Amino acid sequence: MVVSQRYLANRINYQLLITPTMRYWFNLIIFASSVLLVGLTAVIVSYTYQAALGYPHPSRVIRSADDTPAKFGIAYQDVTFKTVDGLKLSAWYTPPKNGAVILVAHGYHGVRDLNMHVFFAKHGYGVVTWDFRAHGESEGDLSTIGYYEVRDVEAALDFALAQPNVKKVGAWGGSMGGAVSIMAAAKRNEISAVVADSAFATLEGQLDTMVKVAALRPLVRFFAEREAGMSVEMVRPVDHVARLSPRPILIIQGLADDSIPIDSAQRLYDAASEPKMLWQESNVGHVGMRTVYPDQYEKKVFAFFDAALGK
Repeated sequence: MVVSQRYLANRINYQLLITPTMRYWFNLIIFASSVLLVGLTAVIVSYTYQAALGYPHPSRVIRSADDTPAKFGIAYQDVTFKTVDGLKLSAWYTPPKNGAVILVAHGYHGVRDLNMHVFFAKHGYGVVTWDFRAHGESEGDLSTIGYYEVRDVEAALDFALAQPNVKKVGAWGGSMGGAVSIMAAAKRNEISAVVADSAFATLEGQLDTMVKVAALRPLVRFFAEREAGMSVEMVRPVDHVARLSPRPILIIQGLADDSIPIDSAQRLYDAASEPKMLWQESNVGHVGMRTVYPDQYEKKVFAFFDAALGK
């Protein structure tokens, strides 16, 4: 009873200290803080949603009309081929002089790789270089950064195999193109060898690298998956690479690469079965090995493909 009376007395004294003016300002501060918190949350969610939409819908890069293999004295054809889900892909094709064709797969947010087309064509290889879906001049407005893009590699492969004097096909891919080439080769054994330059091991790890603010990653992933209609768990080259064996794979990554997880190449190499090769250098960035070590790149890549494709 004494405690209750004391508690009641203290409460009355406290209420006497709180004037109407003080109570007004206290309530106003609480209200303003709530509004600010709700507004800030709405801004963060809106920003994250817009950022997430950018991943399935990359802005297109279109090459100028004269930016073609002919610029380097390489004969080529402008061609198109359709994917199994009906998208028309725009491509260049140079016929082989040695019976082998290389499929050249570019990276996310990129465009068909002119330099690599010329690189292989100058050594007598046939080359198919195309724009992935939702990139360059190809149809489609949705990129899954690897999942449906396997269909694009398959369409390029089917086109190459239908051409005269083509006996074998290899694949070179940079960044996303390397990841997709691994998954396509795991599915289609007509791809006799793969060079994966700066390929990510999992799309989940790749998104974590692309989204710098760790706290936003779950929200970005949620919105991106919802927009793309697929889960990032469906793009895991590391789970497919062992199926290439007994076909060979050459995995390349610079250890100064900040565009994909730094352990990507090592994870892919560890998961792959023989025959496999790993080439890493400490002072090289994303898809930068050919720029920093041009002579070694040429020797290693052509020694690999010549042996695998029987040049």
